[in-house]
Amino acid sequence: MTRRALLSVYDKTGIEDLASGLVALGWELLASTSTGRALAEAGIPHRPLAELTGFADMLDHRVVTLHPAVHGGILADRSKASHLADLERHGLAPIDLVVVNLYPFLTDPSVDLIDIGGPTMVRAAAKNHAHVGVVVDPSEYPVVLEELRASGELGPATRLRLARAAFAATAAYDAAIVGWLDRTDPDRPGLPPTVHLAMERAQELRYGENPHQQGARYRPMGAPGFWDRVVQHSGMELSYLNLFDAEAAWALVHDLADGPVAAVIKHANPCGVAVAPTLAEAYQRAYECDEQSAFGGIVALSRRVDTATAERMVAAAQADVVIAPGYDDGVVEALRRRRRNTRILEAPPPGPAGLEIRQLGPDFLVQQPHHFARRRADWQVVTRVAPTEAQWRDAELAWRICGWVKSNAIVLVRDGQAVGIGAGQQKRVDSGEIAARKAAGRAKGGACASDAFYPFPDGVEAAVEAGAAVVIQPGGGMRDEDVIATADEHGIAMVLTGERHFRH
Repeated sequence: MTRRALLSVYDKTGIEDLASGLVALGWELLASTSTGRALAEAGIPHRPLAELTGFADMLDHRVVTLHPAVHGGILADRSKASHLADLERHGLAPIDLVVVNLYPFLTDPSVDLIDIGGPTMVRAAAKNHAHVGVVVDPSEYPVVLEELRASGELGPATRLRLARAAFAATAAYDAAIVGWLDRTDPDRPGLPPTVHLAMERAQELRYGENPHQQGARYRPMGAPGFWDRVVQHSGMELSYLNLFDAEAAWALVHDLADGPVAAVIKHANPCGVAVAPTLAEAYQRAYECDEQSAFGGIVALSRRVDTATAERMVAAAQADVVIAPGYDDGVVEALRRRRRNTRILEAPPPGPAGLEIRQLGPDFLVQQPHHFARRRADWQVVTRVAPTEAQWRDAELAWRICGWVKSNAIVLVRDGQAVGIGAGQQKRVDSGEIAARKAAGRAKGGACASDAFYPFPDGVEAAVEAGAAVVIQPGGGMRDEDVIATADEHGIAMVLTGERHFRH
């Protein structure tokens, strides 16, 4: 019996090679209008789909393949005599291979590019994968041809694998449409009523959080993003935590990147951040915030890495990852020579942040991405003493850094340099004491930021003891009056932002 393949593809990549290979194996080809034109131009014999259905394309190509002559041939279960009898009664023949790729809605969303006939054929063929092969990815064409040449048919395992890929493709397609409708609905602000995730594995990782856990990076299907454009110049294979921490470092430096910025991250927490006139100075000052914690950390740099910066890095503690927008000539080689295991990454700016999603048992927590909603013009000085302009700069920097530190968070800044960071403590005053101990007197005359209000005056007293001249915090606590009075008693300035920045 002659085998039949239906070809209907938007992306014509590789279709001529596949079609000519099928014809050489004795297959009969059915082709939709645009695919048929491509085959005709290549001199490949085929039967137009309109001959099978008896209908030409209609409604501006919206109705082409939606016909029993197409779907009967695809969906017929060859193991059932009644299905074969139905085909014979209607003068239809089985279709053994369906090759379809969809309108490019994922890259160019619009109503006109919502494919209907394509997903319908794909789902029909995938449902009947016991008898029908379905191909949605041009990269599969050579694999399919090789198996057909070797054995004359696609084996059950191949048909099952292709069916899974087909259903994954239509799931991603529908998810993209729902997301687009949510974004274009002016009457639906805030979080959407449903969230649809269709992800494909993009990168195998060395392991997960620990070596006994598997780990991989997934991305939205058909939508390569920021991490797909990252180039690794040297070092070992990346692990789960390398990516997790590098993402935190890269987001932080870009949040501050009006000039040269450097950040050192350890366990997703900054252990050093600085802004300076030069990148080399910014790196040195970030590293000096907490030199012990910097060992094995992630270094993120907002500018191309020059020789002066590389020399400072080579002289400092080993970093697991360095991520920067580029490297001057010879810098990668110099770093690789002195830091053989360090993963050196060249990265574009981060892409737009999507919803933040965390698993909660079988459920998920979903929120808008982390961002700073209020600026200095919205803040309020509540003490008798107001910050000087230099103190304002330190307070703003401390506040921005604090928003990227895990709660409870306290950050001490002096002259554009984080000098003490306390993170993740159950008591806010403990975070303040940790930050002060790390600052070791370097915070005198600088700023202290707290990610949430001070519940008691002892947090302000810890900031005073560290040498801070200005405290910046959200306010809104039951004891705000006592906290402000403590600041006035010690003659320091206090700024309320009205915006909490917990981070877990």
